[in-house]
Amino acid sequence: MRGADAALGAAGLAVFLALGEAVPRLGLVKEEYFPPTSRIADALATEIADGAFWAALGDTLTGWALGLAIAVGAGIVAGVVLSVVPYLREATASTIEFLRPIPSVALIPLAVLLYGTELRSVLLLVVYASFWQVLIQVLYGVQDVDPVAEETARSYGLGTWARVRHVLWPTALPYVMTGVRLAAAVALILAVTAELVIGAPGLGARIAVAQTSQAVPEMYALIVVAGLLGLLINVGARTVERRALAWHQSVHGEVAV
Repeated sequence: MRGADAALGAAGLAVFLALGEAVPRLGLVKEEYFPPTSRIADALATEIADGAFWAALGDTLTGWALGLAIAVGAGIVAGVVLSVVPYLREATASTIEFLRPIPSVALIPLAVLLYGTELRSVLLLVVYASFWQVLIQVLYGVQDVDPVAEETARSYGLGTWARVRHVLWPTALPYVMTGVRLAAAVALILAVTAELVIGAPGLGARIAVAQTSQAVPEMYALIVVAGLLGLLINVGARTVERRALAWHQSVHGEVAV
């Protein structure tokens, strides 16, 4: 089944690339706006041979990884603390519901004002957007804890952190991994967006330069790189999730299917 799915996916990709080559060649769209696949591939090869491209890719991955790590750590700690401290979750619920819907891109002027085009501007946006993905999932996971298991742990005299480790964490972990996977994708989106709009070093800034200089094939090539990077991050996050939850019923069911 997986082999058939892979073959169908490869066939679909081949058709898409063929259409990308044929549509501009046939004059259905102007090549100056949408170059053929072959020209984009040539531009991609040129980019790969350029050391500045790898430096930009490294800058993007640095902002993504640092921002994601901070957001995941802060989200897990905040979620656990809000859940175990009596009445703290109720006291902060309205604040969370107010802050969570604020679009991260709305903070771009603040990021520029505080840090200019430095890495810290990217981190501000990445952390803010990714933090909520993790926090909300942790809170959902804690809600799913079996009350009987919680009371049993209390009756055996387990302290707060022992209950967190042996009762809360195993139940919340599937939710946490979902939050991390979502946060990883969001972090990449915000990292590239920040570079594109603010001008911080990275793939986004390189895309902006290609666009303003009318280097259209190079612009599409860099967009393809960003897309491939997102695909690799998603696949990597799913792999980590499956390994971390190898014991969980959801993963067993996925493997069985």
